[in-house]
Amino acid sequence: MKTIMLMVALAGPGSTTLLAQTSISNTNIDMQGFLSISQKAAAHREQRRLSEADFIRLSKESGTIVLDARSREMFDLLHIKGAVNLSFPDITVESLARLIPDKGQRILIYCNNNFENEPRAFARKLAPASLNLSTYVSLYSYGYTNVLELGPYVDIKQSKIEFVGSGKAR
Repeated sequence: MKTIMLMVALAGPGSTTLLAQTSISNTNIDMQGFLSISQKAAAHREQRRLSEADFIRLSKESGTIVLDARSREMFDLLHIKGAVNLSFPDITVESLARLIPDKGQRILIYCNNNFENEPRAFARKLAPASLNLSTYVSLYSYGYTNVLELGPYVDIKQSKIEFVGSGKAR
């Protein structure tokens, strides 16, 4: 286990005052573990990205879960018909076990960065901060390896995917 030394300083005009020097260690936060599993998940993900047509086809097959990890507010505003919501901050061992008890079950994911022309419900994120990436790595970390991801950037007004919600744009 690595120990990180943190020095906190207050800087005012023309002066710097050392406030504290603290050793910080928390085995519940593991950056190296995260980076390691992220690399494994990235390699696994390479062949698991779907076209719009394949996403639609698989979403209709029995035993498939379409998971939307956006906030509940955005999910309620607009989401893929039949999707279930588990907001990314709420992904835990317990919530996943309740929603998806079978780690081998097929899970389809999508995020804000899959859709254009609906900025309220699908506000674009920076590409490296795409929710698909975080969700994929998280699910992989928890042992869910039958995860497939909508790949393309789809114009929501031209999409063959069916959307529902209080803010339905079509």
